[in-house]
Amino acid sequence: MQAVILAGGRGTRLLPITRTIPKAMIPVCGRPFLEYQLALLKHHGVTDIILCTGYLGEMLESHFGDGSRLGVSIRYGRESHQLLGTAGALQNVERLLDEEFFVTYGDGYLAMDYQRAMTYFRERRRLGLMVVYKNRDRYERSNVVVRGHFVAAYDKHHRLPEMEYIDFGVSILRKEALRHVRPGQTSALEELHADLITQHQLLAYKTRRRFYEIGSPQGLSEFDALVRAGRKRASRPDRVLVQ
Repeated sequence: MQAVILAGGRGTRLLPITRTIPKAMIPVCGRPFLEYQLALLKHHGVTDIILCTGYLGEMLESHFGDGSRLGVSIRYGRESHQLLGTAGALQNVERLLDEEFFVTYGDGYLAMDYQRAMTYFRERRRLGLMVVYKNRDRYERSNVVVRGHFVAAYDKHHRLPEMEYIDFGVSILRKEALRHVRPGQTSALEELHADLITQHQLLAYKTRRRFYEIGSPQGLSEFDALVRAGRKRASRPDRVLVQ
């Protein structure tokens, strides 16, 4: 299975740490965050990785190379002159994409059953799927309305009374869905999701596991605590933290 990891952001909420390193390279217990994410994906059979880089992306390429040291294959999509946005970054690597692929972010540790989610997606033959978590505003403000098997609304800025779920940070797309992205223009993944919702093409896949992220100081602290707790239980240093 294949995953695109969007890791081009500047990480402004983590300044001054991110003044000299990209978010995905922030050390957690002595290892760059992205190593934990790659170990999780590998554990679930996702070993073909497309890493979309931007800010200080050369540091990621220098450290991770082709991924063979970690048991995965990594190829890169670079944004060097123009910021393309999260959907634009996908279109930028279209030539590398399988017909169906996961999309996730370079600052999220998102433990779930990736194989089961992909099977669910393939059986229903829609253009997209969003993994959602019944958050009820617990960790961040909920932003998704789910009706039946589908995402009925998704908005990070405007609250609707039915919003109990939150975008977990993992999507699945068919390559065909990228026809909705305007070539050469900045475009966000949220815009693509909105188009798919309008066409009744965005499935909702529910997970009961909470998400972890390092995009904020609080999130980084929580993930650090998770790693430390996992190391107390682990018999080897590269053990997946949450299976």
